[in-house]
Amino acid sequence: MTADYPIEEEPVVGEEPGRRLLLVHAHPDDETLTTGVTMARYAAEGVGVTLVTCTLGDEGEVIPAELRHLASDRDDTLGAHRAGELVRAMAALGVPDHRLLGDGRWRDSGMVWLAPGVAGVAGDVHPDAFALADLDEAAGLLADVLREVRPQVVVTYDPDGGYGHPDHVMAHRVTMRAVELAADDGARPGWQVLAVHWVQVATSWARAERRAVLAAAQDGRLPAGMLPPDYAEHPPAVVDDDLLDVVVEAPEHLPAVTAALEAHATQVVVRPPWFALSNDVAQRLSAREGFRRVRGPRATIAESSVAGPADDLFAGLGLPQR
Repeated sequence: MTADYPIEEEPVVGEEPGRRLLLVHAHPDDETLTTGVTMARYAAEGVGVTLVTCTLGDEGEVIPAELRHLASDRDDTLGAHRAGELVRAMAALGVPDHRLLGDGRWRDSGMVWLAPGVAGVAGDVHPDAFALADLDEAAGLLADVLREVRPQVVVTYDPDGGYGHPDHVMAHRVTMRAVELAADDGARPGWQVLAVHWVQVATSWARAERRAVLAAAQDGRLPAGMLPPDYAEHPPAVVDDDLLDVVVEAPEHLPAVTAALEAHATQVVVRPPWFALSNDVAQRLSAREGFRRVRGPRATIAESSVAGPADDLFAGLGLPQR
């Protein structure tokens, strides 16, 4: 097919002005739980922020009793409801550009727990499950978005999907493949993503979080119905501190993140400074998020003789602030 625009008028690959960030997440609420602070910060700074959600989370558990009829084993309308939750969450974070991959082509795959904090593929998977998607089909659709939006920075999960959920794992695979496809499409000009980051958590943070929750439980400070963790293992997303290339810390945006989590009411119970998912395990609301850069120049900064993680996903890319 011949392009309907003159190729010579296209910007040089990777050099279009203006900072743009694109994030790929598996289900509504994943974006706020793991990158909400980052999204709110960059949206407030005037960066173009785009969220691509791969499924509507049709197989998720439903926390409020009055909404449990939405579940997949009853009315099976949870996905449509969560789409509305996502709209409200993105309004709270200030992100107007949010898209559903393939306009809803794939369904939530569901999951089972294989070990504490580690998920795996469920035994009975819907034929339209995202985990069963053709990789190049899904990646091709995402590559179309990359060529349209032209982000310099892309964020997604690590190869384990953070904790093993099959949709998170597929989101990782699709994103990494889409970055390749977007850069090399013989039919039209490509787009070269300059930096790809995986969402990860420093081991020291995870240990401190566990100590804080256990101490709060012992002192009776946890909200009614919330529990301390009953296992010591960390999910795969928890890595050595020195593997993080970027740490985004923006406490001024924590109220926006709290409001976004409250929007995801079928999935999250919020009792500041605590929240819990359907397992009732208490977690602290945090204004800090970590990332590992796996594509692009290393994003560290140096203070005196001590090197540490950068505080900006665009660090080292040579782009203007605006």
